[in-house]
Amino acid sequence: MEFYTKLKSIKEKFDKIEEQLSDPNIISDQAKYVTLGKERRELIQLVEAFNQYDYIYKNIAGNQEIIDSADDEELSEIAEKELKELKEQLAAVEEKIKILLVPIDPDDDKNVIMEIRAGTGGDEAGLFAADLYRMYSRYAEMRGWKQEIIDLSDTGLGGIKEIVFSLIGENVFGDLKFESGVHRVQRVPATEGSGRVHTSAASVVVLPEAEDVEINIDPGDLRIDVYRSGGAGGQNVNKVETAIRITHIPTGLVVQCQDERSQLKNRQKAMKVLKARLYDRKLNEQNSEIAAQRKLMVKRGDRSDKIRTYNFPQNRVTDHRIGLTLYNLSEIIQGNLNELVEKLKLADRAEKLQAN
Repeated sequence: MEFYTKLKSIKEKFDKIEEQLSDPNIISDQAKYVTLGKERRELIQLVEAFNQYDYIYKNIAGNQEIIDSADDEELSEIAEKELKELKEQLAAVEEKIKILLVPIDPDDDKNVIMEIRAGTGGDEAGLFAADLYRMYSRYAEMRGWKQEIIDLSDTGLGGIKEIVFSLIGENVFGDLKFESGVHRVQRVPATEGSGRVHTSAASVVVLPEAEDVEINIDPGDLRIDVYRSGGAGGQNVNKVETAIRITHIPTGLVVQCQDERSQLKNRQKAMKVLKARLYDRKLNEQNSEIAAQRKLMVKRGDRSDKIRTYNFPQNRVTDHRIGLTLYNLSEIIQGNLNELVEKLKLADRAEKLQAN
């Protein structure tokens, strides 16, 4: 009963938020409206699950009443059979709700800096890195997120050596934080005449964008170098020194940006990346003690582990952390990541619930 009462109070809070969101005074207060909208988004899944729970809960009570008062033996048997099924459904929804009650990561609503680098596999690794970038770009388009390239180094053969870009939108880090790690591909390269399957890899890093209040950088800790941006030659070569390289001396972290023609804009973008990397470093230090105590089912930000394999001949994608295999690689590589993202989020919440 305590469980039901708690859920009912959450539903009442949700209903009150919905009422406030239709209030003209709230609508005119942009800051308040945005805050309430965020609270509503955080509660909606839980409220939908509660509505389902409440419906089953009331049906159970109704069936129990029939069993207790029925003179008709056949009707009583039907009610008992339904009661058993309803109790199983209620238990399943209750488990789902327990997972949804796990506190949300405060970084989930942050924008991100993503970095993709070609790994082992030569030119094929560069082509795979480009495929991953297109996959995330298309997913971002589907979600209505804004994308901005910060730094790009290509192979000249349609592949990517390294790309750094930002994604701005709703719950970006919450949806993409489990993408960090080594991604492996198994396929026949276009240049392979014998049809032999090759294995290549690329690494992905997803960093929550840091706010100024979270990361304070001493200007004296920075070495800033200005140089000319590279290009394909001719008019594309930037003859003015606009590219920026920033070195954070205490940590040795180096970031660079040459995407913009303005030195100021390149500097701003490079600082955004540096802050994100320093913030990620800070989070990893804070979480190291917790990580040592228990093995995480979904390892946030662990760049060294092979997290996923994309097998083109079998149209198969396997996420090794949660033992998930899907046979729709052709859709996933086109940006349809919804099922993967949701399964990873669910597994993470279930693991946290077990650890508490």
